[in-house]
Amino acid sequence: MAGKFEISKRKNGEFQFNLKAGNGQVILTSEGYSSLDGCENGIESVRRHSASEANFDRKIAKDGSPYFSLMAKNGESIGKSEMYKSAASRDKGIRSVMTNAPSAKVQPLPAK
Repeated sequence: MAGKFEISKRKNGEFQFNLKAGNGQVILTSEGYSSLDGCENGIESVRRHSASEANFDRKIAKDGSPYFSLMAKNGESIGKSEMYKSAASRDKGIRSVMTNAPSAKVQPLPAK
């Protein structure tokens, strides 16, 4: 099963997306966007920037948990991962984004 981007609307009215792997696990979560167009542009930015491992910033949280951010060329974070239990798991998450993002379909915002 292929990965997919799921767009949702936050309680504060902002749009966000999650990139999910083929198994349904969230592997990248976006920032909040004020418009749906901005959110869709963010998805295209993930597709472009996920091709290079150099765009992934490996980090350690205050509690010691490894995680990563996918960075745009302008230095802004496009999306962040969950917290992982090990650096090896974090690196596997990066590879999953690199594999899934380029061809992931976009699941549109559910109609209300």
